[in-house]
Amino acid sequence: IDMYVEGMFDLNDLLMKYGYLPADKKEEHFANMMDKAENRYFPVFEKVLKDHGKDFLVGNQLSRADVQLLEIILMAEECKPDTLAKFPLLQSFKARISNIPTIKKFLQPGSQRKPLIREEEVPKVIKIFY
Repeated sequence: IDMYVEGMFDLNDLLMKYGYLPADKKEEHFANMMDKAENRYFPVFEKVLKDHGKDFLVGNQLSRADVQLLEIILMAEECKPDTLAKFPLLQSFKARISNIPTIKKFLQPGSQRKPLIREEEVPKVIKIFY
């Protein structure tokens, strides 16, 4: 579980950073981020699900690794909606994990899941971190 979660952190950081970048850096960052998602990270997790043959990444029950992967998938889809087009097992994984009652409730509008950054928030974040 720790191995998978740690392996997701680099992509998670790229996805989180994207919304807060200055406009002149976004295009290059987006290309790099989506290249890594679609050609490095998602193929690995597609293979893990295929080789494992279970509904979850580890064992046969929900773990932190599953929740973290779902969040990364959702963040990537917010940037590029068809990012899972080549990954049928990840598509099924997303649907399955998203329909667990407590997760489904959490993903509903108005929940505690942080919404996409609003354009007016970007300058404040840039001022703090850059």
